Amino acid sequence: MSAAIALPLTELAVLDPTLRREGWAVIRGADLHRALALPAGALMAWQDYWERLAPDRYLRDGGHYRRRRHGSFLVSQGVAQAVTHRAHWQPLEYNALHGGLERWFEPLEPSWMADPLLARLLVWLAGRAEALLPAPAGTAQRWFAEVHPFRIDTAEGIGRPTPEGAHRDGVDLVAVILVDRHRIKGGETRVFDAEGPAGRRFTLSEAWSALLLDDARVIHETTPIQPLEPGQTGHRDTLVVTLRRGGFQEPAGLADRD
Repeated sequence: MSAAIALPLTELAVLDPTLRREGWAVIRGADLHRALALPAGALMAWQDYWERLAPDRYLRDGGHYRRRRHGSFLVSQGVAQAVTHRAHWQPLEYNALHGGLERWFEPLEPSWMADPLLARLLVWLAGRAEALLPAPAGTAQRWFAEVHPFRIDTAEGIGRPTPEGAHRDGVDLVAVILVDRHRIKGGETRVFDAEGPAGRRFTLSEAWSALLLDDARVIHETTPIQPLEPGQTGHRDTLVVTLRRGGFQEPAGLADRD
């Protein structure tokens, strides 16, 4: 098995211009904490939430390797506000495997929904989205954010972080934050230009390192994971946050309820 491919890191000071220029960027976990004005390791307080994720009942590939929850927020003018629990929906053009299906995942735990640290993260990510896609002068932009904690495990021998394959999400900004890798191999991240052959491959391995993606410009995927040793069960934990202008994605003809 080849060694993990080196991570192409971006310094926090040039994150916004790098994201605009390249369409994606990766920052270290320490820089994510610094960006949120948090002491080192503060986000580890969330780690127990991954132990209580619910099985994904909607996997169409027949697997049972994914656990997750879901929360939705409206972020505007430096404030993140939770909205009524809703289905996660994507059109088929963005998710060929699960598109067109209203997926009612279990909600984030109430203590997590109300955590000021989560609000701080969402506001910071909205700032990156605003830097990428600024609103007209004098206009306050609203960002519709969805929060997805995932655990992919190897109990069945293999786990697929992106069973739909290389894809876009139909949003404006995607953040993939690695929380933990435990007794696994694989899980290589791949980012490609949506309109060309250029791409990069690397492995997110540092806790709380964050990959930010301009969803209009790049497609992404993560390769399957396997146990590091025969007979062991491992997992890969991530926190995925998406931000979109104009409303949450919903089936055609269904007016935004928030």
